[in-house]
Amino acid sequence: MGPLSPTRTMCLRGPRSLGVALGIFMTIGFALQFWGGPFQRRVPGLQLQQPWARSPEPAVPSCQPLQRLVFLKTHKSGSSSVLSLLHRYGDRHGLRFALPVRYQFGYPRLFQASRVKGYRPQDGDTQPPFHILCHHMRFNLKEVLQVMPSDSFFFSIVRDPAALARSAFSYYKSTSSAFRKAPSLAAFLVSPQAFYRPGARGDHYARNLLWFDFGLPLPPEMMTKRGNPHLPREPTPRQLHVLPSGADPRAHTLEPSALFHPAATVADGHSQMSSPASLNVGSPSFIQWNLAWLDSVFDLVLVAEYFDESLVLLADALCWSLDDVVGFMHNAQAGGVHGRSTVSDGGLTAEDRQLTARARAWNNLDWALYVHFNHSLWARIKQYGQSRLESAVAQLRARREALAKHCLVGGEALEPKYITDRQFRPFQFGSGKVLGYVLRSGLSLQDREECERLATPELQYKDKLDAKQFPPAVSLPLKT
Repeated sequence: MGPLSPTRTMCLRGPRSLGVALGIFMTIGFALQFWGGPFQRRVPGLQLQQPWARSPEPAVPSCQPLQRLVFLKTHKSGSSSVLSLLHRYGDRHGLRFALPVRYQFGYPRLFQASRVKGYRPQDGDTQPPFHILCHHMRFNLKEVLQVMPSDSFFFSIVRDPAALARSAFSYYKSTSSAFRKAPSLAAFLVSPQAFYRPGARGDHYARNLLWFDFGLPLPPEMMTKRGNPHLPREPTPRQLHVLPSGADPRAHTLEPSALFHPAATVADGHSQMSSPASLNVGSPSFIQWNLAWLDSVFDLVLVAEYFDESLVLLADALCWSLDDVVGFMHNAQAGGVHGRSTVSDGGLTAEDRQLTARARAWNNLDWALYVHFNHSLWARIKQYGQSRLESAVAQLRARREALAKHCLVGGEALEPKYITDRQFRPFQFGSGKVLGYVLRSGLSLQDREECERLATPELQYKDKLDAKQFPPAVSLPLKT
């Protein structure tokens, strides 16, 4: 296959054009690069006089930076790296985060506004506003809009289900009963119905994890029936419900009045989903209806396999500088695949190609999500300009490499055994070793502060923001 070519027609959403057309064009031609290329590759001919200093801001910005953001942090999709840049941006600009009491908003339950630390609806307009909501949750629009303004910028990230399955099996093997019982991912995918039980503890990690994180309604094979658990049928390629490129967008589109039923508390075009009873759950119409709803809510969905390209588009949509979206990779596992994407299937063995096909079929809802948002990303790239994008991506990578060389011992991520400072040691979970960073000695005070922001893992950074927003009360000494 050649490089993915976006079709001419596509529904794009600007930062506040939430009432999108419901027609959806989907394409299945893939040959993706992975993560935009090696993170530490020097771009020939691009010289930075002071590579670790922030780039100068434009004298007169042509737009106002957006600072009301909702990021749906999906699992095992490169979302920790996006979270890191949001932490840094909000910290640097003194923005207020909607933080969980611990580290997640009651996941895997649907998000509830009451789980936001410091949220007091009774205070009304006197309560300081939140700027950024970005920690793990299962998306629930109605409750999100209780916390965040309806004109917030909504975005998320998706990943090829085959690559996601490999990462999830390693990371959640001890958490998911389905994964725990399987000797290998290959064995699991040969006969998933032998291991997977709908509703079993942690088994939402084992099938259509992206669909679950987006808070979309689950088909019967992913839900339990009281007293009679329903075992899923073994998937086949025919279960991949995807509209071919150039298909009539009206073929699987319902009337707007049948799709969206605005909730009483919802404003400015956001609407809460209400599934029509006439839809056959799991059918092409059901999938297209949910994708159309996501298009009406999310301003941008990044694609992990084109991570750097996605960051450039994010910076453009938010009116941020490239410096604001430069960062290091977080929550990566040692020995993980950081080369080519599995999407193109090029260079894979017959066994790997079979595993990839089975993973996509088993996660058919995630595959439909991925195909849809991969297509929308490339339509947006076409609008942005291919040559302009390539130039920006080159600058982004050169900047990342320069920062890594200036900030980090070895200029790259290290295994946890080399990280003695608990401030920078990432949380270790699953069978793999999660990589982290060690800062070089001799940095100036200003440089060290910026390098710390870049290297701090998500849990430690959340604690830092928590202490900043909710400083502990100082007790006065008692008089004797």
